[in-house]
Amino acid sequence: MDLRLLRYFVAIADEGNFNRAAARLHIAQPPLSRAIQQLESHLGSTLLDRSTRPLRLTAAGKLLYVQALQMLSRMDDMEMMMKAAATSKRRQLVIGFVASTIYARLPELIREYRKAAENVELVMVESTTLEQITALKEGRIDVGFGRIRFDDPAVRRIVLRNEQLIAAFPIDHPLARQSGPVSIRELAREPQIIYPRQPRPSYADQVISLFRDHAVEPRIAHEARELQIAIGLVAAEEGMAIVPESVRRARSHDVAYRELVEPVTSPIIMSHRFGDHSPEIAVLTEVVARKYAEWGYARPTAIHDFD
Repeated sequence: MDLRLLRYFVAIADEGNFNRAAARLHIAQPPLSRAIQQLESHLGSTLLDRSTRPLRLTAAGKLLYVQALQMLSRMDDMEMMMKAAATSKRRQLVIGFVASTIYARLPELIREYRKAAENVELVMVESTTLEQITALKEGRIDVGFGRIRFDDPAVRRIVLRNEQLIAAFPIDHPLARQSGPVSIRELAREPQIIYPRQPRPSYADQVISLFRDHAVEPRIAHEARELQIAIGLVAAEEGMAIVPESVRRARSHDVAYRELVEPVTSPIIMSHRFGDHSPEIAVLTEVVARKYAEWGYARPTAIHDFD
């Protein structure tokens, strides 16, 4: 399948309009229309409902959109890593991370690692936990920092810590002006913003399960693509979100945070290929253990030790 056609299709799906997509791609609208017709003919299925404004994806279009995003992201990652490898003679460590770990002291670990391994070039790739697992097994990344528990014998997982979850509200929300913890049952009455939208399962499913574990059904108002968009939607008064405690560092001028009555947490998990004893991994593991001890956290634990 021509990757050019996939990029065209994703642009149209994002914009919901051929003219805007053509402008984004810097091509004329007629060739873009013909390209999508060519793609539909190749797949034997209609991808766009052209009777609606904005354009909507058909069921087949939605399926292709998810797969196309993942494929194009992998191609971009590969291109970036190959260019970096071609211009560098230093050893390289490629780290995948979910956005929320940026607030959970990951930058401090990265700075410390750079000091300990000055001869190693670091490449950072934002990706979901599930994308990290595939990338680890395919050798596209060396380490992943995520939040979803999974079971794969090819990947060694280390729980760094379990981070407390909190509720994020628009600054003027009635619940934001109250003090003390708020309960899951109270939150069930509020419109929820969950993330990420795809791929699943993800942190979004952790949040949904949290409500269902307390015998209530969440009112999902939005499924955001990523954490930053979810927090932005909270600030825009589109709903509230349950987020890791460290996220409160990200935005406080128009978002208010309250702790939860229920003791609920989300793990921060470092993963690497099982049996990878490279010096780069050894140094990173040592840095993580040392810094976590300095910060007063419990010793990180390999999931295989208690599975």
